Amino acid sequence: MTPPSWKSCTEKDLWQYVAYHLERNGIESVLVGGAVVAIYTEGLYQSADLDLVPDEFQRSKIACVLEQIGFMPSKSRYFIHPECTHLFLEFPPGPVELGDECPVTPDTIEHHGQSLKILSPTSCVKDRLAGYIHWKSRDYFDQALLVCLRQSERIDWQSIRNWCQDSQTTTRKYLSQILALRSIDGENRTKPTSI
Repeated sequence: MTPPSWKSCTEKDLWQYVAYHLERNGIESVLVGGAVVAIYTEGLYQSADLDLVPDEFQRSKIACVLEQIGFMPSKSRYFIHPECTHLFLEFPPGPVELGDECPVTPDTIEHHGQSLKILSPTSCVKDRLAGYIHWKSRDYFDQALLVCLRQSERIDWQSIRNWCQDSQTTTRKYLSQILALRSIDGENRTKPTSI
């Protein structure tokens, strides 16, 4: 697989390249966090890092695979590529969970013969809402709204409704705003993109 253009690659470009190499070496991973928002909003939101939750049994092999494709561990918990100064990698511990929802079933995308995993648009919205509840940062809520707007036809609205009603009052308060996105006039609605 051809490396991305390191100086200008998007979160999607970098994810596909790294996840492809991990998968090819027997390391399953799921892309979570802000990079998923960047992909589903086609760059309206930008993230500085890619959070890949790996198969914990294969964690010890990650550094070796990343070294083969030019990444080095930083002094902190990140992996960096010397030519890709705008994005870096992080491998938080699993499992992937959204509040009490565990396990989370990610979407699977076939890419050059490998199965790459990413949070679904619905799970991405829940993830951002969970961040909003935990960190009390409006940015997370705005990211959830962006994904809802850009991926409205791929969102499982009933699942969002149920999740919000089961979670804290803070989320229920904004449930009507989120669900209102589902009824946006079809002419103004942005069609979802495929990844």
